[in-house]
Amino acid sequence: MRIDTKLIHGGVFGDDRTGAVSVPIYQVSTYKQNGIGEHSGYEYSRTGNPTREALEQLIAELENGARGFAFSSGMAAISTVVARFDQGDHLVVGDDIYGGTYRVLSKVFNRFGIRSTFVDTSRPEEVEAAILPETKAVYLETPSNPLLKVTDIGKVAEICRSKELLLIVDNTFLTPYWQNPIDLGADIVLHSATKYLGGHSDVVAGLVVTRDKEVGEDIHFLQNSMGGILPPHDSWLLMRGMKTLGLRMRQHETGARRLAEWLVSRPDVGSVYYPGLKTHPDHDIAIRQARGFGGMISFDAGDGKRAEEILSRTRWFTLAESLGAVESLISVPARMTHASIPPERRRELGITDGLIRISVGVEDVDDLIEDLEQALR
Repeated sequence: MRIDTKLIHGGVFGDDRTGAVSVPIYQVSTYKQNGIGEHSGYEYSRTGNPTREALEQLIAELENGARGFAFSSGMAAISTVVARFDQGDHLVVGDDIYGGTYRVLSKVFNRFGIRSTFVDTSRPEEVEAAILPETKAVYLETPSNPLLKVTDIGKVAEICRSKELLLIVDNTFLTPYWQNPIDLGADIVLHSATKYLGGHSDVVAGLVVTRDKEVGEDIHFLQNSMGGILPPHDSWLLMRGMKTLGLRMRQHETGARRLAEWLVSRPDVGSVYYPGLKTHPDHDIAIRQARGFGGMISFDAGDGKRAEEILSRTRWFTLAESLGAVESLISVPARMTHASIPPERRRELGITDGLIRISVGVEDVDDLIEDLEQALR
């Protein structure tokens, strides 16, 4: 089954009992048992809910994994995966990641003795050099947030296999429509499903997919124990959004490519970060491991004052955190999504005060170019 068909017919399709085409919303907390300990597969909705399970089966099929899990937010998904590790364990983590991920690793899990070393995962030699005897996993985003670095998943997977480490990949930016990290060697795939998978700025959710059932059992135990589950109605909203993922991702990318090429042509714009540009240092890797480049662009406007002026003048770009929605969003990572990263660390990474991040929506790209042009002017 091809991806566009899988988005519609994957997972659980409809309802056998009534013939409903849409999976019902099972707004229920507990389930009748036929006898003590004898139930029909569901006993309590924290442990399992039919609507959430339909979503979990769908994302597992889309990512070509064994098990899928739905959480109340992307951070709940990330935190549950990290909770699989023990005190004294060490993680090698990408240095260009979402600020919330950096925050929870450096300010929360470090207090429980789970340490992280942050490196440029687009350079596999840096990953290998950072591995310690107590390292248990490598965690990366590709493309990364907000500098759009691309990591060769296959190469890092080889390093992980040689060291018996888990490889965890955040696939939020490309989604399973453009990239399948498990096919490239990853063991766990993460999504902030709030973004492209939901796609309409109306649901907050996180998803996890595991390569094998054994790791999946561990994640299910933690999901049930920690309780950060996605409610039934949100699960239904997310499945509804995912049915149009292919249509949206193609439109996002069409607009992003044209907008990135237009930005490159402007003398009043500094560096433009988009893997679809032939000048991007990781362009060849992006072509090799993904089917598309996505809808995220970052560019350097020069300084923080100019970036603020640009954002105050746009009409069709909404000034907001988040990404991946049908409406185009614009932000300054240093002051918004990545503000939790210390200023000196941001400067080291290249997340300048003048860096602007754009999530290209599905509007007419000519309107978006005209809007950005008047804002820059």
